[in-house]
Amino acid sequence: MFKLKSSLITILASGLLLLNCKPASEAESETLPILGNWHIEEIEIEGKILKDTVYHKIADFSFTNQLGETVDNSVVEGKVYVADFFFTTCPTICPIMKKEMLRVYDAYKDNPNFKILSHSIDPSHDTQEVLKDYAEKLGVDNADTWNFLTGEAEKIYEIGQTSYLTTAMEDQNEPGGFLHSGAFVLVDQKGRIRGVYDGTKADQVDRLIRDIPKILK
Repeated sequence: MFKLKSSLITILASGLLLLNCKPASEAESETLPILGNWHIEEIEIEGKILKDTVYHKIADFSFTNQLGETVDNSVVEGKVYVADFFFTTCPTICPIMKKEMLRVYDAYKDNPNFKILSHSIDPSHDTQEVLKDYAEKLGVDNADTWNFLTGEAEKIYEIGQTSYLTTAMEDQNEPGGFLHSGAFVLVDQKGRIRGVYDGTKADQVDRLIRDIPKILK
């Protein structure tokens, strides 16, 4: 099984969250940062050395949504989206997260350039049929906007931890048998992380809703 220590992931996620804890008045006018590791790459063109900044990006992925459709990088290319990790039988924070994500969905569900990707970390239980029923019970009537994703467990854990820089793994010592954070990760049109928000806190989700238009335009 692909694993990273949960403490390391928690530190990374916490550090990113701190960037999103500024007063609302200050947050309204700021340009959203590009989060994650980056490096300068030198490229030679016609004998000249040019420098280009290479930012952390979401890796290639391919999962299945609640309608049985394949959702991969091409689906979100050129679009802004919010990603999170959950499981349908979660006894702790998932119901709060989904209540808060519904607010994001209601605000932007009619915008064709916005999407939500909710990844199940219990894909053996959360089949396409289970996710379809779950989405319907939440009142999600636009699957094109909000995709509930299932797929190979190892790939879901890996992309959660290495690409979205959040906790997503099986852990039998945790309630429900899985460990994940409540992070809502905002990703821009180029696959770069622009914000991380605590999806269990209404004020953090309020800020997410205000931040989305800053990159959506």
